[in-house]
Amino acid sequence: MMKRIFFFAISLIFLLPLSAFAQDLDITQQADSAYMADDFSRAVALYEQALEEEGSSSVLWYNLGNAYYRLDRLGDAILCYHRALRLDPSNADARTNLRFVNSRIADRPSDNRSMIEMLTDRIVNAATPNAWAVTALVLFIVLIGAAALYIFASGVAVRKWSFFGGIILAVLVILTLFIAREAASRATSDSGAIIMEPAVQLSTSPRVPKDRSEEAFRLHEGTMVEVLDSVATPADTLNPLWYEVIVDGTHRAWLPARSVRRI
Repeated sequence: MMKRIFFFAISLIFLLPLSAFAQDLDITQQADSAYMADDFSRAVALYEQALEEEGSSSVLWYNLGNAYYRLDRLGDAILCYHRALRLDPSNADARTNLRFVNSRIADRPSDNRSMIEMLTDRIVNAATPNAWAVTALVLFIVLIGAAALYIFASGVAVRKWSFFGGIILAVLVILTLFIAREAASRATSDSGAIIMEPAVQLSTSPRVPKDRSEEAFRLHEGTMVEVLDSVATPADTLNPLWYEVIVDGTHRAWLPARSVRRI
């Protein structure tokens, strides 16, 4: 029963774009209107035009992902949700829809992260890199205030509280700076990629498998991979560039670059 309620709630999210946060632009309003009229192909074209003319925003990528989902283009939808989350990791709607669409694709890589890694992800994804940087700056200013209070205060109790408070603040500043750096690194990383073809056969080397011994495994549309390396193969006119990728953090293989799109 709870599962049915969950999927019903998820379906409601797809019914409307995030219009409450949409930019007040004619092109965006046209895209929203097309989406509301179930003209999803036109909505896709308009949202892409808005992204090209007005620049990227988490909201626009989220709305574009919803439109792609309604066209059953799951790979494009997943790509858009990931791009929305790169710009704003705290976009809960994008994260919810990404989780839902991932449940519909053929490949579902297991999560091999430790509890500490998952906790770190939650903390890092709680805000944008800029928000974490501002938090670190505010904490540092408060730390300076605590240090000044310790130096100039005459009361023993006040100096004691400012001393221990300063230690705690110093630790928080260091942790927040680490989180801000990690968030910025994730936001600028281009190692993630999404499979865009219905199915692609990965190889043990950067070329089309000649026999079964060179076949690694098969992946399907929407699966996320991490790009580790690339090799140009000019002699192969169909696949002039190959990526070495890793899935699940364990399985490594090669696939044609044209089979994926970078996040």
